[in-house]
Amino acid sequence: MKCQERRRRTFIRPAVICVAALLTFAWRLRASPAKAPLRIGFRIPARLAKHARIGRIYFLISTMARPEPRFLINDSPGTQQIFGEQVRNWQPGRTIWLKPAAIGYPRRRLSEITPGRYWMQALFNVYSTFHLADGRVLRLPPDRGEGQQWNRKPGNFYSLPRRVRINAGGNATITLTLDRRIPAITPPKSRGRLRYLRYRDARLSRFWGRPVYLGAYVLLPAGWRRHPRAHYPLIVYQGHFSHGFRVPIAYRRRPPSAQRPPRQRVYEAASYGFRQAWLDGRLPHVLLVEIQHANPYYDDSYSVNSANLGPYGDAIVKDLIPYIERRYRGIGAGWARALYGGSTGGWETLATQIFYPDDFNGAWGACPDPVDFRSFQIVNIYRDKNAYWRLGPWSRVPRPSIRRPDGGITTTMARELRRERVLGSKGRSTRQFDIWQAVFSPVGPDGYPAPIWNPRSGQMNPRIAAYWKTHYDLRAWLQAHWGTLGPKLKGKLHVSVGEMDTYYLNNAVQRLQKFLAATQAPHVTGNFEYGPGLPHCYFGGNPKLPVWQTAYQAPERIIPILVRHMLASAPAGADTSSWRY
Repeated sequence: MKCQERRRRTFIRPAVICVAALLTFAWRLRASPAKAPLRIGFRIPARLAKHARIGRIYFLISTMARPEPRFLINDSPGTQQIFGEQVRNWQPGRTIWLKPAAIGYPRRRLSEITPGRYWMQALFNVYSTFHLADGRVLRLPPDRGEGQQWNRKPGNFYSLPRRVRINAGGNATITLTLDRRIPAITPPKSRGRLRYLRYRDARLSRFWGRPVYLGAYVLLPAGWRRHPRAHYPLIVYQGHFSHGFRVPIAYRRRPPSAQRPPRQRVYEAASYGFRQAWLDGRLPHVLLVEIQHANPYYDDSYSVNSANLGPYGDAIVKDLIPYIERRYRGIGAGWARALYGGSTGGWETLATQIFYPDDFNGAWGACPDPVDFRSFQIVNIYRDKNAYWRLGPWSRVPRPSIRRPDGGITTTMARELRRERVLGSKGRSTRQFDIWQAVFSPVGPDGYPAPIWNPRSGQMNPRIAAYWKTHYDLRAWLQAHWGTLGPKLKGKLHVSVGEMDTYYLNNAVQRLQKFLAATQAPHVTGNFEYGPGLPHCYFGGNPKLPVWQTAYQAPERIIPILVRHMLASAPAGADTSSWRY
């Protein structure tokens, strides 16, 4: 009996404790209300807008007072927080509310914001409605002269940063008034030898159903006015959108300032030295051109014809460049044209030479975007089933996207693509992966670029990958058309890249080199330079210098190389003298 009584007491005591704990929890739950979700509202004063707007609202949270939160969103671990949501028919004077499920970066949901004091800001990226020639009606963020920078785009509404405390108990409702509007940008002007022109292109205007302009800076050679009978070769520098002439350095009129930080002094010295070399005859007398071709998807078109962006390749090669040559006395022949550029510009430099082999006579592509899609950064789009993860039978490992020269990972594919999803749905983030998708993909069922992978899961779409291969994979294109292209590319392909390129671009370059090394009939190896241990964007030359310094030296080093090739390959009877005074 004592033994049975002991067992009964052992069972009853925990049960009593458990019931008591449940009653205590229920009493506390009733005594204190549940944490209410954070509510964020936005309002544009009626005095600032006269009609409803479409676009994307951004809610920004920062732990720092300066700079403004809108300037602190990036791919690094130090990024601040942003949420994004599509908005339709926003009536001025009416408050709209951020949905609790709005997508965020790097925190995923509004409910994940922890208590504390923050600086908060809102910005509304205003979209336009485009009626394309093929009948599509798209709502996209137009470029307004800023080079597709959502945080600086003229016409966008924003609020001033506001310090707000979020309490542990929740129950906070915050309304931000977007009572500021980013002003218009002053258009560039011609000055001395540096000319700026704005060219309305008929091809692109027809495609987009509205006037489309290409911009171009043209640097005229010394003696251009004194030699009216001279006609000049033309060299195009390809790069990201620039608010001033950058090739990739400026045409600086003043000596460097001793008051600048060291790197800035080096840049100013290189820019000033470039101008002196241009004027005193140390550089060949050519027309040096930098093109502006920002569009609704990015700050650059990649200079090719595209189902989503339109015929930018033909617009630049067949319309704009001949127009510049007619206006500024260019020779106007393929043997007397060449290209160079880095990163995005490195890819389009090589692509333009490859897709228009008779129109150019040399391409120097530094740190180019992926030239072989078997190494699309760290993804093989033809073999890998997922762009975000390396998949195994029991686990998955995140794919890196950006690295430091020491190999340390800055961000992953999934994280970087999440940021793009926050900035814009349907490929409208105006960031890197979305522009690749816009340029390389066919039109999707909804009229926007067809995704090559599921934007949420990263699952690859083999059909779209096959389209990319037959249209824009440069190595695959060369392989498929080598019998025609090979004889036209001899001596024209130059590539440089750091062996520790920040975006793993060296992997694709190595694949391209391996392909060219094996070519026959004809055998065209190309010229390849690698910077040991160097990141993005190595322009070749001296691998002992920092990459940014190799870029500063690029014009004075590369232009003479391209011109020597022009002279060596000029056809009989070509004008190789009028411009060499």
